[in-house]
Amino acid sequence: MEKTKKIQVNFYKSASGKEPVRDWLMELSKEERRQIGDDIKTVEYGWPIGMPVCRPLGEKLFEVRTELKNTIARVLFCIVGNQMLLLHGFIKKTEKTPNDEKNIAKRRMKEAILK
Repeated sequence: MEKTKKIQVNFYKSASGKEPVRDWLMELSKEERRQIGDDIKTVEYGWPIGMPVCRPLGEKLFEVRTELKNTIARVLFCIVGNQMLLLHGFIKKTEKTPNDEKNIAKRRMKEAILK
């Protein structure tokens, strides 16, 4: 029996047509992209899902948590209807998710929801 997606993944697209999360992923190695993609897929098929793969950040933001070989990656997203909207991706350098990173995602979320 084939598993069905609980939510559909989409990339946030700016007014200029850029997809910052897709662009960021393309800067990473093939193996890093595969690992992050696997974790996004876990959320896609298992939503709602918790730790260690996914964690709520508050204010309707969530993060996909990926442990890479020498670092940690995060993809911040929100849920719009039955869509998982990938807002922002970054390599984590501190214990807590920095407010600057969250603010980028919040700004993109507001822009996407107002479209």
